[in-house]
Amino acid sequence: MRLPEQKLRFPSLIMCCGMALLLASCPVAWGGQEIGNPSQLVLEPAQVQLNGTRATQQLQVSGILSENNVRDLTGAAEFTSSDEAIVKVVDGVALPVANGTAEITATAGGQTAKIAVTVAGMETPSPVSFKNGTIAALSKAGCNMGACHGSPSGKAGFRLSLRGYDPALDIVTLRTEFFGRRTNAMAPEESLILTKPLMQVAHGGGRRLHKTDPGYKILRDWIGEGLRLDAESVPDVVKVEVFPSKRVFQPGSDRQQLRVDAHFSDGTVRDVTAIAVYSSSNESVATVGDAGLVSKHTRGESAVLVRYLDKMETSYITFLDDVEGFAWNNPPENNFVDSLVFAKLNQLQILPSELCSDEEFLRRAYLDTTGRLPTIEESQAFLSRSEENKRALLIDHLLDTDDFASYWTLKWGDILRSNSKKLNAKGVHKFRRWIYDAVRTDKPIDQFTRELLTAQGSVFENPPANYWRASRDPLDATETTAQLFLGIRIQCAKCHNHPFEKWTQDNYYGIGAVFARVGRKTGFEKDDEIIFVSNSGEVKQPRTGQTMKPHLLLKGDVDVPEGQDRREVFAEWLTAADNPFFAKVAVNRIWGHLMGRGIVEPVDDFRDSNPPSNAPLLDKLAEDFIANNYSRKWAIRTIMNSRTYQLSSRKNDFNDTDEIYNSHAGTRMLSAEQLLDAICQVTSVPENFKGLPVGFRAVELPDPPTDHYFLKIFGQPQREMACACERSNESNLSQALQMINGPVVHNKLRDDKGRIAAAIAAGKDNATIITELYLAALSRQPAEEELAAAIKHVGDTKDKERRMTLEDVGWALLNSKEFLFQH
Repeated sequence: MRLPEQKLRFPSLIMCCGMALLLASCPVAWGGQEIGNPSQLVLEPAQVQLNGTRATQQLQVSGILSENNVRDLTGAAEFTSSDEAIVKVVDGVALPVANGTAEITATAGGQTAKIAVTVAGMETPSPVSFKNGTIAALSKAGCNMGACHGSPSGKAGFRLSLRGYDPALDIVTLRTEFFGRRTNAMAPEESLILTKPLMQVAHGGGRRLHKTDPGYKILRDWIGEGLRLDAESVPDVVKVEVFPSKRVFQPGSDRQQLRVDAHFSDGTVRDVTAIAVYSSSNESVATVGDAGLVSKHTRGESAVLVRYLDKMETSYITFLDDVEGFAWNNPPENNFVDSLVFAKLNQLQILPSELCSDEEFLRRAYLDTTGRLPTIEESQAFLSRSEENKRALLIDHLLDTDDFASYWTLKWGDILRSNSKKLNAKGVHKFRRWIYDAVRTDKPIDQFTRELLTAQGSVFENPPANYWRASRDPLDATETTAQLFLGIRIQCAKCHNHPFEKWTQDNYYGIGAVFARVGRKTGFEKDDEIIFVSNSGEVKQPRTGQTMKPHLLLKGDVDVPEGQDRREVFAEWLTAADNPFFAKVAVNRIWGHLMGRGIVEPVDDFRDSNPPSNAPLLDKLAEDFIANNYSRKWAIRTIMNSRTYQLSSRKNDFNDTDEIYNSHAGTRMLSAEQLLDAICQVTSVPENFKGLPVGFRAVELPDPPTDHYFLKIFGQPQREMACACERSNESNLSQALQMINGPVVHNKLRDDKGRIAAAIAAGKDNATIITELYLAALSRQPAEEELAAAIKHVGDTKDKERRMTLEDVGWALLNSKEFLFQH
């Protein structure tokens, strides 16, 4: 009877062996991701040193499928320890058990990898460090966020310093405030700072902790150890590293386990993966869990900001996908801009749009360079040209016009806060003229910046000194200068270390010290002011009371000899070719204006958690910008001559969701000044500005009028902020009502001296008038069906009725998206 039973088992054995062979040669899936067939397994870190009972080490396992295809297999790997009495592995984390050495083996996809582990110091007490452990645990739980107890007034009477920037305050709050009722050293688990985030006691912030969290154990142990303060010998964290710092995943990979190491002032390095804080710059692409596991949602790029205490680092993760039907069509490349943009698009499998038409390019180029529409004559002249390089010739022509200088002067006037409230009327006119001359002559932007920052003397005789009339104190100058020329919104560091960047209060007030000796006194002429360098003036750090030395970001404090202008030292550092900020910020502003969106967006918000959409492109633009003597005209010419700039705004099936990689032209509403000037130009009825000659363009206004309703509702800034964000580009109901039935459009269309009335008086037929309206408003001829519809609307009307119907056509054009938007 046993023999038949054995015979029955034999086929099953054959089947199992066959299945094993099959599995060994085919990809295996885990958690929705295939392990694949790695040719090699890499286990990191290469060796592990665990010192003390609290030491841990996050392990990482990578499968090498090919040269450019690395897959994270940490969650799929099986870990074994050669001696679990020395070290054990739990959920991919190595934990010490006893002093000694051992080996950890990882197995996945039929491959293995090994690393050596040394455990030491298990007999030595390892109390929780308040500054390195307790504060990190509070940050991990989110207790000291700005929206919670880290707000200036705290929450429910409980205040912590934001992100732990002031440990001395946190010590008082946790140990002694309210008679120590928040912590209970005799029964740590009953402490309010544990029971509330566990939701054992009602908590407005909801559940922030679980008993299995590493942060819970740190807080509980610190309380149970008697709320111990750190000895002077306890080291400070000096930097953090995140692994991998950058990785591009091929299709089939959908996760990455991060590893975070903290480096301390005593030379030690500790794994802090479990208590680091993570955030993703693009959560539609990828999110990151509390344990540092990055999970893909769709193809694209995300920067994961990793923060431990006040140190931050970023990991750049790209997830690729195969897009059905995608085939790169090798579009022509006009210059390096196209090479770098198209390389990114090809990698992400995004197909660029076709080239825009001559009519679209013409209108786009005029609006971007001069702020106005081309005239009918200019449109006809360009469209009739047959040269292959006629677009390049037009760009060269536009950059050499007064209109170009006027329009780009407007842009600088906005962010330099050139308004009569700050500078008075005469100062505004003087300052505008200086900016205009700088743009017209293409003064290098580094020289332009140095002249602004080091200006002295009468604001009337030396107009760049008006920069210091707008910035009235060292702290305002700090924030303005950092945002304008470093692309850093450093305002947060005024009251505390920046919560999302590496900049500290010391950095903020150190920059303030650079500008502490800018003096001001009344000039000899009415309303004049003299800017001079004072012999005294210091800035104190409000939290520490320390008198700050002048500070240069990423370089450190500097000693400036008495008698030397601190601003000169700062300006030389700022505009030096090796400055990591200045050139990138300058070209990014230019790119943002021409393309509708910066490579870094917003254009003045450079930070690790807001990465460039195309870092190689930004680097190359900045490098060549410096090589070309910081020429704004070079940058504009280079970008506008690229095929990327000249792509159509019409999307295809492969780029319809792309808004950041420049696969098509962006559409954006005309600015307030552009729109008003365009309406005036189409109707041939100029706007009258108080105190200025008739025909003055809105983009030439030296000072934004406070009483011009049209400009106001379409987003003209009042120049109170050194931020491009002050100019609003959001559409609203008031704008729609102005265009549909507002006095500006209505009165200019009906004006007896306007385009339509003049054309009728000149005896032009309906088709000619309608064609001229199209050319004036849209820079193109009407299509046959458009012309037919318009002629049908006018019909056989005569005199007043004919004029009204033609005005209807003009009204329809002015209210069309094609007119209102740049495309």
